[in-house]
Amino acid sequence: MKYMLVLWLIFGCTFTCLSQDVVVMDRETKKPLSGVTLVSQNPKESAFTNSEGKAGISNFRGSEAIQIRFLGYKTLTRSYSQIEDLGFKLEMEPTRMSLDQVVISATKWRQSSGNVPSKITTISTEEVALQNPQTAADLLGVSGKVFVQKSQQGGGSPMIRGFATNRLVYTIDGVRMNTAIFRGGNIQNVINLDPFATESTEVLFGPGSVIYGSDAIGGVMSFQTLTPTFSLSDKPLVTGKAVTRYASANKEKTGHIDVNVGWKKWAMVTSFSSWDYDHLRQGSHGPNDYVKGFHPERIDSTDVIVTQDDELLQVPSGYSQINLMQKVRFSPNENWDFQYGFHYSETSPYGRYDRHNRMRNGAPRYAEWNYGPQSWMMNNLNITHTANNAVYDQMALRLAQQTFGESRISRDLNQNTRERRVEDVGAYSANLDFTKQTGAKNTIYYGVEYVRNEVKSVGTDCGLCKQFAAGFR
Repeated sequence: MKYMLVLWLIFGCTFTCLSQDVVVMDRETKKPLSGVTLVSQNPKESAFTNSEGKAGISNFRGSEAIQIRFLGYKTLTRSYSQIEDLGFKLEMEPTRMSLDQVVISATKWRQSSGNVPSKITTISTEEVALQNPQTAADLLGVSGKVFVQKSQQGGGSPMIRGFATNRLVYTIDGVRMNTAIFRGGNIQNVINLDPFATESTEVLFGPGSVIYGSDAIGGVMSFQTLTPTFSLSDKPLVTGKAVTRYASANKEKTGHIDVNVGWKKWAMVTSFSSWDYDHLRQGSHGPNDYVKGFHPERIDSTDVIVTQDDELLQVPSGYSQINLMQKVRFSPNENWDFQYGFHYSETSPYGRYDRHNRMRNGAPRYAEWNYGPQSWMMNNLNITHTANNAVYDQMALRLAQQTFGESRISRDLNQNTRERRVEDVGAYSANLDFTKQTGAKNTIYYGVEYVRNEVKSVGTDCGLCKQFAAGFR
């Protein structure tokens, strides 16, 4: 009986040590705080509280300084032993002062923005919910620091400090979206991202070429999608949200749903969004250059100029889009974290309104100028390992495969020849990144990246065959 009691005490203590959680709450309301950041430099660890205000801190054991940060609250610094003396319960005091946020775009690792020499703007989920942007391009415009050029409703080309397109890098969950066909002119690839499924967005102003390559000379836009969240109790954690929206300016009909299901070691999140936009109607006090009360239509093998009932309607500019995301996460212990993500996005064909606005001899120059369906798919595997050896403190391996599909279709008015350009790209990338702390204030970041692009580009001039006419009228 004595031996059984000793064994029970040992295993009970071990279980408690391996599953220790801290609860963070508001000092005034006593309500739990979700999204609080806990950071320690020695050992080098970070954690976030869930919807119940809980975070696992077993890996912080022995730390002499754990910083507890949350926007709108005073930063706390406590040792692990002090937190233990408080019964693993912390209360944060509200303040009106803005605090440094945790960012990852500068080095691909979570760190305080106050330790980054570059200027970084973060767009939080709360700000996105307040501004309610229609597309990911509009999401970037929410910051007020990124200019977004839009030639048509289904577009959006970000510009930072005069740089654009192949001088800016887009990353999704740490994987570069840029491919070999990113050109100097404006591109619309950013609209393939889902603003509803974006957890945070960071814009790094200035050169980021050391970390991301030579095409990051103007800046980096880093999108972090929804991360599967584990449960800290024996009960599964089920969270999610649903959104519907209607906009009168373009008769937008949007629907979104995402669901997170988490257990102690497994978690998954599913997200689906659908958009349907009619032709955009500009305001009555807008620029007259974009007012055009007519548009060409193909009727009985002839281009006919049709007068619109509403001259403020920008025809053609309507389109639709769907986005799907599935992520699965597995963490067998506190040192390993495996995440697999599947992303898919596709738009319908849509007209480029600024080209349709061009005139020749008093008539529209183009009978057709459309972007074909724009598709993007990504499979990525992210493996993170935390250790304390001579080589690294943290290691991250990112493997990704992406496919891109784009096309452009144009035809002059009353001409029977259609120009069609189609690009299909397969992109394969592998990133291996390390971080190692060498002393109290020095940290070394190093890694290696491999990128391979397989490009297929086809351009054709053809007559008005039936299948093309049916697909792009």
